[in-house]
Amino acid sequence: MTTVAVLALDGVMGFDLMVPSQVFGSAAGIDGWPLYETRIFGPAKWVTTEAQFGSCRLEVPWGMEALSGADIVVVPGHSPASIPAPAAVLDGLVGAAEAGSQIVSICTGAFILAASGLLDGSRATTHWRCADELAARFPAVEVEPNVLFVDNGQVLTCAGMASGVDLCLHLIQRQYGAAVAAETARRNLRPPHRPGSQTQYAESVPYRLSGHTLQEITRWLEANLHRRLSIEEIARYAETSVRTLSRRFQRELGTSPQQWLLSARVRRAQQLLETTELTVDQIATSCGFGPSENLRYHFGRLAKVTPTAYRAGFRNTATSVARAH
Repeated sequence: MTTVAVLALDGVMGFDLMVPSQVFGSAAGIDGWPLYETRIFGPAKWVTTEAQFGSCRLEVPWGMEALSGADIVVVPGHSPASIPAPAAVLDGLVGAAEAGSQIVSICTGAFILAASGLLDGSRATTHWRCADELAARFPAVEVEPNVLFVDNGQVLTCAGMASGVDLCLHLIQRQYGAAVAAETARRNLRPPHRPGSQTQYAESVPYRLSGHTLQEITRWLEANLHRRLSIEEIARYAETSVRTLSRRFQRELGTSPQQWLLSARVRRAQQLLETTELTVDQIATSCGFGPSENLRYHFGRLAKVTPTAYRAGFRNTATSVARAH
């Protein structure tokens, strides 16, 4: 049986903490016997989960000895990410890696792995909101802010929340095969697979709903996504020059007007793929892409998945939930 040790520190994200237990605990062989044993461990007997999402006090049944012989060690997200992990935890993670354990982080757990040095010189990801901070604090880590998860072989990181499920399913598939992973996904009402390279369901360029002076312009753009808008027309609406408009977008949103518009079109296409039965050709037209080939190209470039595969993932989830009821 594969042993999974999941770290619990004060401020742990409750969802991240329980995802490995839920997913690995659902994996079974053809005889129905469980394939994984999960141990919640930490340096303290009691921890309190992160307050923003519903604080509760939990007993931690295993101490640091749980790392001994663990096949997989999972470090969930903790908040705030800036709080340093105890030295005993960092040393324990390094020791587990040296002993051959797979080391996995969920969400801001990547900060703990980075502090241990296990991510030095490697690619890694975390929740998109925290990616800049991770890159700034640990320059030896190559942070990829838009992917669901990164598999470096022995050390793996993921974006958090639902991508933690994807990463656990990925590990199950890697160890026990696609059939076991698909059955585990079905038990958890999940699509069978989302590739790690698929983008997090955040915007591929900065997209702020407030806190900038371009809100009127961006609202107008979103109301006119079906039109083929030129940079000159956008500047005329904003009553400014193209150069000034470009400077303002770069300064306040970190991107150009054209790239912001393209990302908004992809976001709208995602919404339509999730919520309507429109064809890809119809969605391409309604989002201002023109021919569907343009939508497929830009959607694949920004979302790292085809429109058809994106829709199938959401459809599979909805079907599984309906069957469960």
